[in-house]
This record gives sequence, C-alpha cells and structure tokens, in this order.
Amino acid sequence: MGTSEHSDATEQRFDVADAAPVLLDAHGMVSGWSGGGGQLLGYAAAEVVGRKLAELLLPADAARIPAIGEQCKRDGGWSGILTARHRDGHPVALMVRIDAAQHSQGSERWIMLLTDLAGAQGWAMSRSVLEQMATRSPLGIAIVDTDLRYVWSNAALAQFGGGPAQERVGRRLADIQPGLDSERLEAMMRQVLETGETVVGYEQVGRVQSAPHRQCCHAMSFTRLHDDSGHPLGVYYTAMDITERYLARQRLALLNRAGEHIGRSLDVMQTAQELADVAVPGLADFVAVDLLDSVLEGAEPTPSDSEVVTLRRAGHQSVREGVPETVIRIGQTARYQAESPPVRVLTSGESWYEEQVDPRAMDWTATGLDRSAASLVELGLHSMMIVPIRSRGITMGITSFFRRDRPDPFDENDLELAEEFVARAAICVDNARRYTRERDAALVLQRSLLPSHLPDQDAVDVTACYRPADELTGLGGDWFDVIPLSGARVALVVGDVPGHGIDGAAAMGRLRTAVQTLADLDLPPEEVLAHLDDLVIRGAREEDAPSAVQAVGSSCLYVVYDPVSGQCAMASSAHPPPALVTPDGTVSFPDIPIGPALGTGGLPFEAAEFCLAEGTELALHTDGLLAVDRREPGREPDLDAGRERLRNVLELRTPSLDGRCVAVVDALVPARPNDDVALLLARTHRLGTGQVASWDLESDPAVVAEARKKVTRQLAEWGLDELAFTTELVVSELVTNAIRYASGPIRLRLIVERALICEVSDAGASAPHLRHPRTTDEGGRGLFLVSQFSQRWGARYTLDGKIIWAEQSLTGEPGSEADEPTDGPTADASTR
Repeated sequence: MGTSEHSDATEQRFDVADAAPVLLDAHGMVSGWSGGGGQLLGYAAAEVVGRKLAELLLPADAARIPAIGEQCKRDGGWSGILTARHRDGHPVALMVRIDAAQHSQGSERWIMLLTDLAGAQGWAMSRSVLEQMATRSPLGIAIVDTDLRYVWSNAALAQFGGGPAQERVGRRLADIQPGLDSERLEAMMRQVLETGETVVGYEQVGRVQSAPHRQCCHAMSFTRLHDDSGHPLGVYYTAMDITERYLARQRLALLNRAGEHIGRSLDVMQTAQELADVAVPGLADFVAVDLLDSVLEGAEPTPSDSEVVTLRRAGHQSVREGVPETVIRIGQTARYQAESPPVRVLTSGESWYEEQVDPRAMDWTATGLDRSAASLVELGLHSMMIVPIRSRGITMGITSFFRRDRPDPFDENDLELAEEFVARAAICVDNARRYTRERDAALVLQRSLLPSHLPDQDAVDVTACYRPADELTGLGGDWFDVIPLSGARVALVVGDVPGHGIDGAAAMGRLRTAVQTLADLDLPPEEVLAHLDDLVIRGAREEDAPSAVQAVGSSCLYVVYDPVSGQCAMASSAHPPPALVTPDGTVSFPDIPIGPALGTGGLPFEAAEFCLAEGTELALHTDGLLAVDRREPGREPDLDAGRERLRNVLELRTPSLDGRCVAVVDALVPARPNDDVALLLARTHRLGTGQVASWDLESDPAVVAEARKKVTRQLAEWGLDELAFTTELVVSELVTNAIRYASGPIRLRLIVERALICEVSDAGASAPHLRHPRTTDEGGRGLFLVSQFSQRWGARYTLDGKIIWAEQSLTGEPGSEADEPTDGPTADASTR
C-alpha cells in the first residue's frame, strides 16, 4: 500500500544511481525493463514488457494507477510508494518516481525509477521541505546555542509570548518568559548539552506572557545539535500547550482524592472538614463549609424565613496558616443577610460564581459580629464560587470557594469540578446526618432498654460496666439487670444476644422485658429460663421481626440471692457461670448445670444452690469478657485461659466496688473488643438476726389472735408501733386464709429491711386471687384489704407449698386510715 506521496517530484532529490529504470507508454504498458527491475521483482524482460503496470502491483495500489496517470499528465510527474508483487508471490514495497521521458505530438513516454524501500531511510529532504516542516509546525520550536541564547525559533513559539522570532535572537529564556521556572529549564538544557541524551515529554507548569493570569502546562522535548565532528552546537527544543489535558488530569486527581478522603467517618463535622481539606489548595485558596443546625442534629433541614439566616461553620481550610480570611471558628454560627449570594444559593439549590468579585461586596460571614464588615477585596479575595450541599433533593448547607493567592479566576470548568466533588461530599454528609439521627434514636432505645440506675435494695451492693463491640452505634446485645424480689431477695441477671447493632439491642430489650415479667411471678431460676425459652421459640415461629429471630441462640444467667439465709440459686442457658470471690480473696467458678441456648430446645434447665458467706462477691459477665484474646477471625476463644485472666484480676483487691468493676473491664477488654462485654459485680450482705422474726403456728383459728399479739410485741421492739394496726390486719387475714384453705404447718415471718415484710407459709398449692365482692356478700374482702394496706403483695411457691407475702412502707404511707381488725376467722373474706 502507498504510505506517502508528493505532488512535485522535481523538488525531491532521488538517488538515480541506485534506482531501477522502467519505461512506460502512454497507456501505462511496460515498454522497457532493466536488469535492476529484474533484481527487484524477479521478472525477466520478456515476462514484463507488454504488460500493464497495474498487473505487477497489489490490487489496492493497482486501483490507484488511473489517478496517478492523471496526476502525471497534470503535474508532469509523481512521487510516492507503491507495493508490487514479486515473481515468487511476496510483496515488495517500492519507492517510485515517475518523470516524462518523451513527449511529442501524439506520443507520450514515461520513465519510472524504482528503489527497494526495505532498509532505506526515506527520501533525502531538501532544505525547503525542512524549512516548511519547522516554520509551519503547530509546535513551538526553538534552537539555542551553547550559551542558551536563542539563535532561531518558529512562528508557533510566539503564541506563548515573548514576541516574534527576531526579537528572541540573542536573548535567554528568563528574559522573555519571566513567569516560567527558567532556572530549571536551563538546567535541563545544560544536562542535554553535557550528556547528549534527549529529554522527551517534560512537563513545565507556570504562567507565560500570553496568559499571565492563567496557569499553563507545556510538554517540552530537548535534543542536542552537533556538527559533523560531533561538537555540540546547541539545543533544539519543542513546546506544546497541554494545559487542558493537564487541568483535566488535575481535576480527575482531585475527584479521586475527594473519593478517598471525604466520608471516611459518619461524623457530620468531620465530613465537612474533609470537604474543605480536599479543595485546598487543589481548587481554591480558602474554603468554608456551612451547614444548617438541623443537619448537625441529624434532623431534616428546615429553611429559615427570617431576614438573617444562621448556619453553623462545620469546616474550613486555607492555604494560609490560621485561616486569616475569616473570624468564624469551627462550630460557631455564620449569619448571612437574606439577599446575599450564600442565602440565594441555599434557598434555590443552584450554584453561583463570580470571576471577579465586586469591590463593594461585603464579607457576609461577618454579619452580626462586633466589628465592621470588611469587603472581600480588603480580605484579598478576588474570585469566588458558592455551591449548595445537596442530596436527595434536600439542601443541607453551602460550600464557599475563594481564590486569593492564585491570580487566575474561577471559570465554568472550576464550577463544574466544585459541583462534582461537593455532590459526592453531600452524599456523605447526608449519610452522616441520617446516621446521626438513627444512632441517637438507637441510643435512646438502648438507654430505655438497659437499666438507667440499679434499684435500691439491701441484699447486695451492685455496680455494672458495659462496653459494646459496635463503636459506631454504641449498641450491643448484652444486657444485665438487678430485680428486687419478695422476702428481701434479689435477682441478678446477665444475658447475651448474638449480633450487634439495633437489631441486637431490640432483641435484648425483648428478653430483658420478658425476664422482668417472669421475675415478678417469683418463679425459681430454672423455671424462669424455661418460660423464657418458650417465649423465644414462639416469637421466632410467629414473628418476622429481625429482633425476634435474632433472640434465638441467646444466653442468660439468672441468679437469686436470699440475704436472710445466704442461699444463692442460679441457672444458666448456655451462659458461663459467675466468678465467686470469697471475703478472703479466693476466686472460684462454681460448677453449675449449663442448659441449652434460648430458642434451640433440648434438655431441661436445672438450678444449683450455694450458701454464700457475707461479703462474697459475684462477678456475672458475658462471654465477651473471657474471649477478648481472640486474634484470628473464626477461631474459637480459649475460655479456660479467659477465666484464668479474670481470676488474676479479681484477686487484686480494690476498696471501691465501682473502681473494681472498671478495673476488671479495663484490664481484660481492649479499646475495640470483638464482642460486647457486660460485667455485673455484686457484694452480698446478710440480714441480722434482729431483722427477722418467725413463728410456727398451729392450724387452729384460735392462733390468729395470738399471732397478732406476737406481731405487735415484735413491732414494738423494732420501734414500729405506728405500723401495728395495719400489720395486725394483714397478719390476721393471711393467717386466717392459711388456716381455712390450706393444710399442714403454718409459719409466720416478719422481716424489717427497706420495708416491713410479712410472710405466711403453708403446705397448700392453690393460688390466691383477688375478688371484688358485692356489698351484700358476707366474705371475699380479705386479700382486697391486704392489697389496700400494702405497697405490694403476692405469692411464691416452694417445694413444700407456698408463701403469701405483703410489704408495707416504713414511712407508714399506706394503711394510715385502716379500721380495727376483727378477731377470729370471721375477719377473713378472701377466697382461693
């Protein structure tokens, strides 16, 4: 195929000595063939003469012959490249020149000179051709001597400033382009002169005389020139304006940087600051990010109808230290007049920019401060853009861009770039805003689910520490609880729901509520877990809520401590046993039956009972406290090693129970645990013998009066005479009920703690219930009266029967207007 041609063959120098001549007639037939042609193409003269030239060429070039013939007739010749087919079939690229050999009336002859293109360097260019290439080149071209002074340059170089070529001669680069880094460029030229190595594609960024207010970028190449003896003559260099390509690359790099650095957290203020940091100095010299207060609070943006619009400075950055362009600090309010450009952008949601700011334009952020508002020109700001921070059709604030040190003003390309990465940042700001709202709501949910304070009771001193694994939301599935029970007893509970976040917290709330409800029934620990297991199974089967499903597989430890007897009963559902610390500092882990996880079914739950000495500490915890040494994902923690570490920490005595709890968690739990951690620390107490009085009663109505007398005497000893009246009434009703409806021994017990507790136990198994008798009924009012004169009352079941109990406030609030009780069984009006 032909790859080049020239219409004026006479201007080209062609080495005739190396060429093979071929004669052609007026019809393009070969009329003469030389030995050189045979060497090139392998044909003998007899095989070629009389054939058309087109028959010797490849089809693509053969099709060009008519057009080449017309050009020869018009211009007197042709030069170019044709590809012929060798006699053996392979193609041969030929450099061809056609000139008129004979031209008489009625007869035309042409001589065609053929040269093998393989290994040839091409045509030897004439000076006129070389001059055309240099002078007409769109690239700026110049030659400097060994002193780096201009000796020649083409017209294209003048587009960069510095005057025409004749004004450059004898001058150096620093003389004609003071805006460029001439020292670095001349150092590059000296390097080329010394080494002879060509430098290609060197990028020079600066300002040229033709565009003093615009940063330009030029791709430059440097080549050493030398004479026939190899002595350097100077440097030949070219320059091409690649500013648009450079700016496009800079914009792409800025967008990539924005994608990498904006939105690395879900904090609104940090995201706003990241936006400002990315824009300086890549796009602007000073950037300010202002957001609506409602956005910072996580709420939906609310526009203002007042004459002055108040925003909150969420981030700013400057090329100058200390951000001297503004007096507004991060977190402070920025107030804008209603008709100012910032407010117009905020309300319209459309960007605004000004290449050259009006000298009269005030610094709008200074409104309302104790100083006169300075003009933007006084602040040194000459060009600005304001872009709304907008996502999902909601405008959350504005980003203001200013130029101060860079002389080139903002243009439409800059505005498009600013809008692009502000839009990216707006998505992150909106995500952070929505996360803040959801996190605040979730934290409120969790605070409502976990105990805000531990209830007052005398059985144990308690403190707790909770550390979630989800540091972003602060939500977890572990929980703890302290539940006062009847008879001065207390229930201690810890549990663990699989997973974290809001679903785990919701599942935890469901389980904690269920445990509190079951605790009110005064059930033994194993029965509490059995009922809780049923609730989880039923919830997972009947509900689609994630929290109901997530509760499956949860663990729970339920402990009941009685300060009267010192007995402690505990049952576990797939939960590790607590650590026991005796008063002498010995740490042990009781061997208790471990039941199945909640909602999984399987073996029944069992309880274990222990008698604890006063001052014994119970450390109820979730398994996260023992598994914090996990190093490899998916590897099961070594719980035995975890218990040993816990033992070592608990053996270190700390006077304060609160300090002891925090010290344990800090020692065992890293800053970012793999699992939620809850620790409930309780130190037991025993009620003194002077706080408990009990009597065994016969099943005889006559003992009711005697029981009232015993109670009255005991209250007098305790200094509670003001409660004698209501207590006699309660005792009379409960003892009468036990005599009338139960069998076996009856026991009356009084406990004075934070309340006065009256308990009557019997061997019956029937459940008492409150009735609402009619005015004409003779009975049925016994438990009704007990409920009226007590803070609370209820029943709990034991292995031998049941206990009916009632509590009265020591302040005497209930029962202050009670009637005198009646002797004997007739005073009872309750039913079972």
